[in-house]
Amino acid sequence: MDSLKNKFAEKALPEVVKIKQFAKAHGDKVIGTYTIDDIYGGMKGITGLVTETSLLDSNEGIRFRGYSIPELREKLQHFVEGGSEPVPEAIFYLMLMGELPSNEDVQNLTNNWARRAIVPRHVFNVLDALPRATHPMTQFTIAIMAMQTESVFAASYRKGINKKDYWDPTYEDVMNLIARLPRVAAYIYRRTYKNDEHIEPDPKLDWAGNFGHMLGYDEPDFAELMRLYMTIHSDHEGGNVSAHTTHLVGSALSDPYLAFAAAMNGLAGPLHGLANQEVIRWLQGMCESLNTKRPTKEQIAQYVKDTLAQGQVVPGYGHAVLRKTDPRFVSQMGFAKKHMPDDDMVNTVWNVYEVVPPILESLGKVKNPWPNVDAHSGALLQHYGMVEEDFYTVMFGVSRSLGVMASLCWDRALSLPLERPKSITTEALMKMI
Repeated sequence: MDSLKNKFAEKALPEVVKIKQFAKAHGDKVIGTYTIDDIYGGMKGITGLVTETSLLDSNEGIRFRGYSIPELREKLQHFVEGGSEPVPEAIFYLMLMGELPSNEDVQNLTNNWARRAIVPRHVFNVLDALPRATHPMTQFTIAIMAMQTESVFAASYRKGINKKDYWDPTYEDVMNLIARLPRVAAYIYRRTYKNDEHIEPDPKLDWAGNFGHMLGYDEPDFAELMRLYMTIHSDHEGGNVSAHTTHLVGSALSDPYLAFAAAMNGLAGPLHGLANQEVIRWLQGMCESLNTKRPTKEQIAQYVKDTLAQGQVVPGYGHAVLRKTDPRFVSQMGFAKKHMPDDDMVNTVWNVYEVVPPILESLGKVKNPWPNVDAHSGALLQHYGMVEEDFYTVMFGVSRSLGVMASLCWDRALSLPLERPKSITTEALMKMI
């Protein structure tokens, strides 16, 4: 048993007794009510899930185990030599264990994933059998399903295992899956866009740095961007589609590969993970329409008004929960000011940031006119030459594995039950009212 697995067992398993005692003592307490609007509105805001890894605060943004992103940038001082962005291994450790890691903890995790990162050959064979024009997210989910042959949980369940021990093979699957995703994603990228010219992994690199290397971008600044990108996209509490899907499918005791593949099909939706590519396409469309690489604020304002007049939204703006500028947007802005302050598209993103919120506020219908994480990420990637926006959601998926897989370990450790909410027909609802 590896050291992190030992620590997780010591921390998580005693929580089962604690939670059972809490539920027994307070199980009849009412913590909220809901309305017909809530039922027909996608259950937004109805508290009905427990997710330990993070909490979305409407004013402070995402909090990972209680820490905001600005706080974590101070506390997660785990950098590669010469770097200034915390490695994603640190945020995964925090989400899994609920405590800040030491440098030794982070290095052990990097080494652990490096040992587990070998992808079975048949996974690449499955990808190679697909048409090259297959959307990268479709390839990604198919590859995850192909890796399911390696599931330790599925094999253990088939042989017979005490339900109190479900967390153990779940942990093994989680660690193997996270370790192998960068290799799979990079293979899809090089297969789809770089004429099948693949790059072997470098086990000496950290998880995100190696991902950038396998993609074909060896600039130190790009590796820094990967560390930032993978960290800030890693989790967003439990109610978003990808996180909730992982929890839901996992509650049926589907193994982590099946649960994560389902989550990635949700992430591929335009209202979830696909938004980042929609932002960059909207920005490019605006620049092409105005025949300039850097539109003025006046030009942007008119284009925004025209977009809204056509019944369309400005992608990258607004959020179901947040009521301020997404701290993840601010983090990316800080990265851009340090590494690419004169980039035309980046400056356009900043000008849009100044122009859009007042326009949306003036409509009187928008609760949150501020940018979310998707409003900036595409411009950063394009600066380094990654112009294939269809691939952006795959990168999002690699990052999101950190949070949803840490949560899945806790789901099994706490023996959370099959999720099965009650539904009702419109006729029955009308009779009730």
